[in-house]
Amino acid sequence: MSYVTSVLRPDETILAIGRMHWIVYVRGVVVLVVGLGIALVSIEGAAGGVIRATGGLIALLGLLMVAWAWIEQATTEIAVTTKRVIQKRGLIWRKTAEMNMDKVESVLVDQSLVGRLLNYGTIVVRGTGSGIEGLRFIADPLTLRSTMVVH
Repeated sequence: MSYVTSVLRPDETILAIGRMHWIVYVRGVVVLVVGLGIALVSIEGAAGGVIRATGGLIALLGLLMVAWAWIEQATTEIAVTTKRVIQKRGLIWRKTAEMNMDKVESVLVDQSLVGRLLNYGTIVVRGTGSGIEGLRFIADPLTLRSTMVVH
């Protein structure tokens, strides 16, 4: 059972679910490919061994970055319900934020040129006295924002 469904109130329904965009994997994949490229260089001698070992370490770092992105994507939940905006992040160390819909004053969407082309962005929910930040790399942020603003 997801966090969002476990905290729903009896008179509350989910209007929209936000998710992280696949772009979160790009940095790790690039580092992995560069590391594999360096590891596969065929240079003879001791220098070649050092270069291949360095490439292997860089590839391992890239693999760890991809795994971290997967964990972050899998453990991040964002939902807009009829009553609240709910965010949950983290696997072991959980960070949650909730804001009642009647407290939402504005919803900001920040998209770079690449974000507009690939349809991802950062969402900041501002409310009376507080806000929800850290909604980075969200897929289809304008639809999620529209759901928050309409209700």
